[in-house]
Amino acid sequence: MRSGRLERDAWIESSQPIEPLPTKEGYDRWSEIYDDEANPLIVLEERYFPDLLGDVRGSDVVDLGCGTGRHAVRLAAGGARVTAVDFSEGMVAKARSKAGWDRVRFVAHDLTQRLPFADRSFHRVLACLVLDHIGDLTGFLSECRRVCRPDGFVLVSGFHPALMLCGIQARFIDPASGRDVRPASYAHQISDYVMAVVRSGLTFDHISEHAVDEEVVLRSPRAAKYLGWPLLLLMRLRP
Repeated sequence: MRSGRLERDAWIESSQPIEPLPTKEGYDRWSEIYDDEANPLIVLEERYFPDLLGDVRGSDVVDLGCGTGRHAVRLAAGGARVTAVDFSEGMVAKARSKAGWDRVRFVAHDLTQRLPFADRSFHRVLACLVLDHIGDLTGFLSECRRVCRPDGFVLVSGFHPALMLCGIQARFIDPASGRDVRPASYAHQISDYVMAVVRSGLTFDHISEHAVDEEVVLRSPRAAKYLGWPLLLLMRLRP
């Protein structure tokens, strides 16, 4: 019954005019409203992320795909030495407008390319809601392992494959055009993530899947259609 409802709702969403865009252009457009949306993915991530990340005071942290700086600014305020990386000028412009951004070191870079950092540079390597936009998972995670210190870890959050298999992906409705704008994404499966971790030389310290519940719906009413469905995948990986 729930599966049928989800498939129906996914079809309704996709029946709107769809505008597929390259990832960079899509996020440049999304940046105008990104922080104003009650994104259920972010709501779920905020619930579990702090315990997995731990105390970052005095640590070197890199935030890969920093977007509007939601993690970078907070971690810098918490005493971390933060390097933030992104290639979307629109998202970074929003980050630059936030109090505390002056404490963050920013590097403009395309995450599909080799990371511009020395080996073992960071205690914490964050990759939040970016893996579904990366085609070569093994290559990217190998780079995460390379720049992570031996006593550190890589912390990953991502769009759960269960919904992507139903045709649902990172997307937003452009308020100006009414179009369903979809930055380019890859429909990775759980096995793709697991095998990429293994092939990259990282090891699992934690993996969990998190579904939409009533608390999420209260904070993000648009998530009601996904109630009970897994939405977020979290992984903590050791080099």
